[in-house]
Amino acid sequence: MARVGLFGFANSGKTTLFNALTGLTAATAPHPFTTSSPNVGVGRVADSRLQEAAVLEGSAKVTHPSLELVDLPALGGGGEAMSRLREADALTAVVQAHSLRWDSGAPPDPAAEAEELLLELCLADHEVFRRRAPRLAKEATANPDLKPAARAVEEAAALLSDGVLLRNREWNESGMKAFRDMSPVTLTPCVWVVNVDENSASADRDGLRSRVEAAVPEGDLVVTLSARLEEEVARLGAEEREELYEGLGLGAGAPDAIMFAVYRVLGLITFYTLGPKESRAWALPAGSSALQAAAKVHSDLARGFIRAEVCGLDEVVGAGGWDAAKAAGLLRVEGKTYRVADGDALLIRFSV
Repeated sequence: MARVGLFGFANSGKTTLFNALTGLTAATAPHPFTTSSPNVGVGRVADSRLQEAAVLEGSAKVTHPSLELVDLPALGGGGEAMSRLREADALTAVVQAHSLRWDSGAPPDPAAEAEELLLELCLADHEVFRRRAPRLAKEATANPDLKPAARAVEEAAALLSDGVLLRNREWNESGMKAFRDMSPVTLTPCVWVVNVDENSASADRDGLRSRVEAAVPEGDLVVTLSARLEEEVARLGAEEREELYEGLGLGAGAPDAIMFAVYRVLGLITFYTLGPKESRAWALPAGSSALQAAAKVHSDLARGFIRAEVCGLDEVVGAGGWDAAKAAGLLRVEGKTYRVADGDALLIRFSV
């Protein structure tokens, strides 16, 4: 399960978003720095295709796509926010567009706030690299094999001092290896959430998203939503929630939007396994093989891999179940090098 660090400045609405995504009730308040220690929860997406397939297969258990979410104290309030961000696989930055700023009473400027957050990340990484660079350079004088790593760290420190994120350029293998122990946050992909007022119009949301997209690195994704509205919707039953989302034209809501964006920036796809015991969604790096998918499910499946029977989940549901899809000739037999596609349902044949 991918770990996502939620961060932002005070009163951005990140804890409200955390509650919307997890269904929990972490404390929120109109005054700053309410979150003094991390909140941890799991955000799940109700995958309707998987649910339908599970009903058709008579599955006793259904495991939907999920993310581990860590809501961190506001940046600028001290504490452990930055160190915990270094543990995340992906970041979700929340910028304010829903009310006047608590510190100045001025209208919010989410694009400028995004730039401030990026600078905070650069400064935090620069401090780590600035301290490491002289020590590594000294070690490289005694061990020439360390010279490429020393150069990479020195270059990174210089870029960070200019406010340039490390993910804004490509690094060779020796550089990435040198960075690993320092866990730089400016290498971690990020999803930006523009937290708008619940009554904001679609045109306003589109305009805000475009402004923030222009301010953040290429490859980062930007989502606009109302965290307060999403928190209220999360408290409703599944049927009421679906009706409200449809009525407001919000698609499947924040959980689906955030999950999709995080998977995109992490380069992940979803594949499925179906059966009477459990029907389950699995995350896998795009481009992975059937053998790697088998290993994700269980090491025994990879060790004794014979073949994979493959069918798109939509086709399985449309046919009326796995057996019906097989009878209709929709299944394909693939070998261990088959590149798994997003939405594939797999049945791994193996021998112990």
